[in-house]
Amino acid sequence: MHIHKVEIKNFRLLRKVQLCFEKQTTVIVGRNNSGKTSLTELFRRLLQDKSPTFQLEDFSLASHEDFWTAFILKTTSVDEDKIRASLPVIEVRLTVRYEKGTPSFGPLSEFIIDLNPDCTDTCIVIRYELKSGEIDSLFAELSTGEVAAKKLTKIDFFRSIKERLSKCYTSNVFAEDPHDSSNQKPVDWSTLRALIQSGFINAQRGLDDISHRDKDVLGKILEGLLANATADSADSKDRDIALKLEAAVKDIQKNIDEGFNTELAGLIPAFSLFGYPGFNDPGLITETTLDVKRLLTDHTKVHYAGVNGINLPEAYNGLGARNLIYILLKLLEFFKSFKTLPTAPVTHLVFIEEPEAHLHPQMQEVFICKLAEIAKVFADTFNKGIPWPVQFVVTTHSSHLANKAPFDSMRYCLATSDEHSPSIRSTVIKDLQQGLSSTAPAAREFVHKYMTLTRCDLLFADKAIFIEGTTERILLPLMIPQVDAKMSATMRPLSSQYISVVEVGGAYAHLFFDFLKFLELRTLVITDLDSTIQNDKKKYIACKVSGGTHTSNACIKDWFNDKTISPGALAVKTDAEKTHDFIRLAYELPEKVGDPCGRSFEQSFILANLKLFKFDTEPLATIEDVTYTEAESVTKKSDFALEYGVNQTGWIVPRYIAEGLNWLAEGTRHLSPPSKPVVISPSAPVTPAESTKPNV
Repeated sequence: MHIHKVEIKNFRLLRKVQLCFEKQTTVIVGRNNSGKTSLTELFRRLLQDKSPTFQLEDFSLASHEDFWTAFILKTTSVDEDKIRASLPVIEVRLTVRYEKGTPSFGPLSEFIIDLNPDCTDTCIVIRYELKSGEIDSLFAELSTGEVAAKKLTKIDFFRSIKERLSKCYTSNVFAEDPHDSSNQKPVDWSTLRALIQSGFINAQRGLDDISHRDKDVLGKILEGLLANATADSADSKDRDIALKLEAAVKDIQKNIDEGFNTELAGLIPAFSLFGYPGFNDPGLITETTLDVKRLLTDHTKVHYAGVNGINLPEAYNGLGARNLIYILLKLLEFFKSFKTLPTAPVTHLVFIEEPEAHLHPQMQEVFICKLAEIAKVFADTFNKGIPWPVQFVVTTHSSHLANKAPFDSMRYCLATSDEHSPSIRSTVIKDLQQGLSSTAPAAREFVHKYMTLTRCDLLFADKAIFIEGTTERILLPLMIPQVDAKMSATMRPLSSQYISVVEVGGAYAHLFFDFLKFLELRTLVITDLDSTIQNDKKKYIACKVSGGTHTSNACIKDWFNDKTISPGALAVKTDAEKTHDFIRLAYELPEKVGDPCGRSFEQSFILANLKLFKFDTEPLATIEDVTYTEAESVTKKSDFALEYGVNQTGWIVPRYIAEGLNWLAEGTRHLSPPSKPVVISPSAPVTPAESTKPNV
């Protein structure tokens, strides 16, 4: 049994989302402010708060207008059922899936109310809604006359609603028939928490405290482990350890009672000087007691083994090591807590926020791959091999961690702006398994492998640029500021956006098209014309654009769905034909009408900078020949790029790239601030030129 699906309405950015949980590990990815934290916070309130409450700020911005609509209905004496129906609610629907023939449903039995023997799903509805009979209280003292006279502004209205919401709304839990939403049964909160146990490892773990008094974060976990060990249903070995700890403390307590307290009594002031104690007044004695839990909480610290008997405090270890140890200890604490419950929950939902904090890339990759193994080790070591029914939900900003996870386990959070109200943002959660189901398996496998090998960060970028090779990758950071400088003041400069640059070549870029459309990621694909002509041996060889009859570029042929397309046909393609959804194709163009066209980036770069290459005095009839020959002589492209990236920088951006970058800057799918100040994030293997590339 496991949580299969979650549907959420009206909580913060989660206006209306649905996502499926994997049986073991689900990875939630997406840029900053895309809804990942909202998801975790919602489950924290539902599964850990005794009586979950919400504030007006917790309702999605898009739902706020519904409060005003309901109020207007109230002023027109509409039936209360219609007013209630128009009021927004925060709703969570959980689908728990079980196997046919399950011998015992345990806590789940309270939620199974359907009569279909073939059904293996049960539905749990959690709703934060208006209490019965509270409509008048919610809108009390808001005058109908003021509304008619337009004296009651929405600002005043929402200030009033904000104060009353928590008193007039309440959280309820229902079991619902998966096939009949009208068939519901109220359920106690305790029953829900008996069904689903939860655990949360927060993003802020207090590991980097540098105050004089160390926080000893790891030491605090020992208290939780002891509490689990002393439970009636705890493992016998754990209980033995807890009893021995208590016995050791009792021995110390005896010594304190016999000696320490006697001496401590001498520190009490001489109350007898003031007539106390009198004949009928009791005397004063001192008593110092020790408590095992208090000892662990306040006086026990985790140290690291040193040398010469000197152990190192917790804070002396690196933050990465402390983070990893903390996560492992918390998982062990969750597991021990699960074991001590008298009735086992159906699932243990554990949220881990940003496990990558302070971990180097290789450790991040190992961590996500080892989560399932950790759960198995705990079960084998501490539970006689009985599986721990844990479902991990990992939220991350790390491309290393995300790319190492299977595509099927990833859920992509995309924050979008309302078409009519750009300031209202909401999240869409996309399932990579479902979204790419129509993509050819070979293409899916290639994209995933490429992202893993190159640490590609498309899942976290604002926009993307696909390029052919080394030359473009080195020079692109210098091109962007030039294009930004010529942009309209109303446009958002590319240098203020987080752009992922992916070096993939003309032979593979088209394999990413379905993936980019799924991500709704505005992407510029810069590729080469690669003009060819057939020789005497019936083979197509490279040639000047003016003499070419075909192109060898797989990306261009796939884009236009034409394997025989000619350079001449490509030259007259419109901007609309070069743009599909969120993707724009850019290939070489003449710098102006009548000029020759380059076959490659290098030739186009030379054509755009004839004076720099001392070809500005060449006749127009020979320009194509000399620039083609010059470009063909570039055998080491990294040297070419470094020369014009470091030594000679007074050059002009080729037209086709400048037009593409302007298109990339024009559009955006959201209005949130850039997630990172750095614009270029290379996704290709590092070359010696990497250290010379500026961050823009």
